[in-house]
Amino acid sequence: MMGAETVVADVQKLKQGLGELPEPVANPVFVIVSGLPGTGKSHFSRKLAEQLPSVILESDTLRKRLYPSPTYSAQESHRLFNACHRLIEELLDSGITAILDATNLVEQHRERLYLISQRLKVKQIIVRVEAPRNLVLKRLQGRSRGIDRGDNSDADSGVYQRMRARAERIRRNHFVVDTSRDITPVVDKIVRAARR
Repeated sequence: MMGAETVVADVQKLKQGLGELPEPVANPVFVIVSGLPGTGKSHFSRKLAEQLPSVILESDTLRKRLYPSPTYSAQESHRLFNACHRLIEELLDSGITAILDATNLVEQHRERLYLISQRLKVKQIIVRVEAPRNLVLKRLQGRSRGIDRGDNSDADSGVYQRMRARAERIRRNHFVVDTSRDITPVVDKIVRAARR
């Protein structure tokens, strides 16, 4: 079991990598991004953050702050997401919009995120990012060759196949964005929803 001190120390470590935070706003929003590896979650999150001042919490980058050589074990993920959830609460509580860029494929895990929004009474926007399988596999091949310098994920086609089998349907209202197409219209729609 993790002690409270460990979580606090982990949150501090994660915070150090966030860079400059946007100005606090009266009504911050929590954007939960969900999707399989290679579908374009990070690309989408960056495009959204250009229009909606926010902090992107990319799980792959944050994991490497806590674990420079990650093993992706269940224990490691548990520790990472405990710290992420606490950090999300701190950001939202201080008026900063947060985008969680993680696979978020299991409804039980998403439920913990929904509770954060409910507890803090902040608007929550859920986005499922997808792309055709052949394009995803092509992207994952490019990833293994280090084509995208901004890509911090280690997931390959084997990880994609395993996760694909475990992905659960999102049971709440959500946006769907297909990154094989122009994502601008969906980004604009989400920004409007966030500002409503």
